[in-house]
Amino acid sequence: MRIATWNVNSVKTRIDGVTDWVREAQPDVLCLQEIKCETASFPAQAFEDLGYNVAVHGQKSYNGVALLSKHTIDDVITALPGGGDDQARYIEGVISAGGQAVRVASIYLPNGNPPDTDKYPYKLAWMARLKAHAAELLRHEEMLVLAGDYNVIPQPEDVYNPASWTEDALFRRETRAAFREILNLGFTDAFRAVNAAPQSYTFWDYQAGAWQKNKGLRIDHLLLSPEAAARLSACEVDKRPRGREKPSDHAPVWCELALG
Repeated sequence: MRIATWNVNSVKTRIDGVTDWVREAQPDVLCLQEIKCETASFPAQAFEDLGYNVAVHGQKSYNGVALLSKHTIDDVITALPGGGDDQARYIEGVISAGGQAVRVASIYLPNGNPPDTDKYPYKLAWMARLKAHAAELLRHEEMLVLAGDYNVIPQPEDVYNPASWTEDALFRRETRAAFREILNLGFTDAFRAVNAAPQSYTFWDYQAGAWQKNKGLRIDHLLLSPEAAARLSACEVDKRPRGREKPSDHAPVWCELALG
């Protein structure tokens, strides 16, 4: 099963590029973030025509997440437990294929900048809620993939110039510590499990030639439960869409789980 995650930075604006990539890559499951549309206005038909079931949690103009799957999506929840959050940042469902079930979540974790505003405590509180929910999910001892735009740079090798990011909400010590706490519950960072190379990024800003100069960040992650990690066979960043016309500033990341 190929599971991909992609912050598309407005699914309506980039619908042609997104559907083109889906046709090429043929993910079994695609987790989308920052769809920037209400649930009812999500272009579901475009994906249904490609053979996908769709589950969406959207809001007007901002945020928004979705799950696309070639298989049935069951037990869908559209909010991260533990708080009255009015921002559409989390969706989770169970996807069954070949007699195997995988629980998958699409996550758009808060950015948190500027860190001297209430946006940063909101980010850390959201991460604490995610940790609590993830710990509960791990108790089921099932294949679990927490995929999405985490807005977290885990290590210095995951950013083009670490020294310039030390006070950014994506790289602050408290942010990375909170991310490690989630990993230390028993999750595997799928990309780093099979790729040790530095300068392997998933995001490049639109400004100052960041894409052309490879001044990027690795902030899109697939975290696997032990049961899923045991079946991991590959994980890659597909940089091709970032270099095309009207791209998202993120590239899709996918992992392969052997379910046979």
